[in-house]
Amino acid sequence: MSEAISVQWFPGHMAKTRRIMTKSLGLVDAVVEIIDARIPFSSRNPEMDRLVGKKPRLIILNKSDAADEAVTARWLDFFKRRGVSAIAADCKSGRGVNRFIPALKELLKDKIDKWQSSGMVGRPIRIMIVGIPNVGKSSFINRLSGKRSAKVEDRPGVTRGKQWVSLSQGLELLDMPGVLWPKFDDKQVGENLAFTGAIKDNIMDIEYLACRLLQLLYNDYSDRIMERYGIELDGIEQDLNSLSDLSEGFEILNRIGKKRGFLISGGEVNTERAAITVVDEFRSGKLGRISLEKPESE
Repeated sequence: MSEAISVQWFPGHMAKTRRIMTKSLGLVDAVVEIIDARIPFSSRNPEMDRLVGKKPRLIILNKSDAADEAVTARWLDFFKRRGVSAIAADCKSGRGVNRFIPALKELLKDKIDKWQSSGMVGRPIRIMIVGIPNVGKSSFINRLSGKRSAKVEDRPGVTRGKQWVSLSQGLELLDMPGVLWPKFDDKQVGENLAFTGAIKDNIMDIEYLACRLLQLLYNDYSDRIMERYGIELDGIEQDLNSLSDLSEGFEILNRIGKKRGFLISGGEVNTERAAITVVDEFRSGKLGRISLEKPESE
């Protein structure tokens, strides 16, 4: 079992998207940045602040139905205290999406008033939608438009190029391709993106990923592990933050495999099958509403 995730992305992809964004900023009135409510820090491109500059911005904490509600409330307060407009939403259930247009109009209130006083009544609001792969950009656009305007698949990297989408509410959306940055300076950022499916599964060790995920969940959500898999966690060490020692996470994974009957010849646990199950069930929300990042730790 590997002890590290090595993630490499082609720098040219980010450079191309950077050029497209910079060139297109003059065409829009605001930038809407969609992030994953479970990992708000890790799912934000670190270059976004510099690229967007002073352009009005609204952050959407998407997939909020899968995140810990109390933690999401703290993230909203975190952004508010920094003068950043943010709302929580979930594109699959539609919860919170109805707050988007009022929040956007409040953000652009001065601009809209200026348009109306100049006789530009009915001028559409043009916005740029940005976000990393698999964060739910296309699903959010389709939820707003009520139709399949953008291609949606539950895998990273589906949107290939920028595209304009017109909405009946007087909005015009410029959907940008979702691209990750070339390298991760923080190893935990890369792992968090892997946990949520923003990184393709075929470039990492699934057993390592599951063990790291179980270590993190044990700290704050041990009850979810015990409830979902019907196991006890007695005898597991409390210090589970080490990136180099996965023995505790591997022990939890073994207990899950035994309980589920994932056995191979000789009664040994099929840890790969158990790992796939753990990661899939976390992503599908079967472990409950979980947040992997808290604002006070960023």
